[in-house]
Amino acid sequence: MAQMMYWEAIRRAHDEEMARDPLVIAMGEDIGVAGGTYKATQGLYDKYGPERVIDTPISENGYTGLGIGASFLGVRPIIEIMSVNFAWLATDQIINTAAKVRYMSGGQLGAPVVIRSPGGTAHQLGAQHSARMEKVFMGIAGLRVVTPSNPRQAYGLLKSAVRCDDPVFINEHELMYNMKGEVPDEEYFHPLEGSEIAREGSDITLFGYNISVHWCLQAAETLAKEHGIEAEVVDLYALNPLDREGIVASVSKTHKAVVVEEAEAPVGVGSEVMAILNEDCFFELDAPPARVSAKMVPIPYNRALEKAAIPNAKDVVAAVLKLFGR
Repeated sequence: MAQMMYWEAIRRAHDEEMARDPLVIAMGEDIGVAGGTYKATQGLYDKYGPERVIDTPISENGYTGLGIGASFLGVRPIIEIMSVNFAWLATDQIINTAAKVRYMSGGQLGAPVVIRSPGGTAHQLGAQHSARMEKVFMGIAGLRVVTPSNPRQAYGLLKSAVRCDDPVFINEHELMYNMKGEVPDEEYFHPLEGSEIAREGSDITLFGYNISVHWCLQAAETLAKEHGIEAEVVDLYALNPLDREGIVASVSKTHKAVVVEEAEAPVGVGSEVMAILNEDCFFELDAPPARVSAKMVPIPYNRALEKAAIPNAKDVVAAVLKLFGR
């Protein structure tokens, strides 16, 4: 196992897939000469040249559409949208074209395109640069959505996504690029479907994804040390499709659940997990499942207000204790 940062794992996956297949290209704003806003394509421009590492204009709808069109002809583009906030401008191409073309063409065309983009609340970037759009994309039929919570997943999910014949949206997080973790020395492909148990437990299940997995892990340690509650942490790294069987299996063991997300609660990941529990796991529950999520406000620029709008590990602990009547 090698220790590397999240961005280094993404860069390694880019490099390996581009070296293997000349039809794999990368495109996006500042990914070439500058090496990417978060260094995820650093050095690739010099190695593969401007025809395969393409610096695009500031036109998300335009270059996303260009990449999707190229994928119809066998090219496998990795499109970086610098911030998921800007993906709003490309939703027509992603939702109306990439996600639907195979169905609408009767299987004659496919869009083997990867769109990766960082989102989430970073440090005082304001309401227009702090979006969490995973709940938008996870509801789109025909579009796979994954969201890595560590460098191993970031590496393996990108490699699997490049070789997948479906369009894949990879939702990263701006605060995680410098996170270190173990990545296999050998080539590794992470499944695009499923979930992972990040921590075993028997008393309650904490569901998280992306950065909220780490809040769940921190909360689980506090609950074990200070309250004698052993929480299981399930990493929902695949949001479309959600791992229905894994969700039910964990709650059937623990009989309690809290879903933790950085996004606002309405029409979110937590809502969908709770619907699954209601449909498939109702009689296994010893208490109503709970959600920990952001306040229903545009993310403030002020640092204190920004922190107040976003949940953290303490909020997870409080939600668990409430379920236990403490």
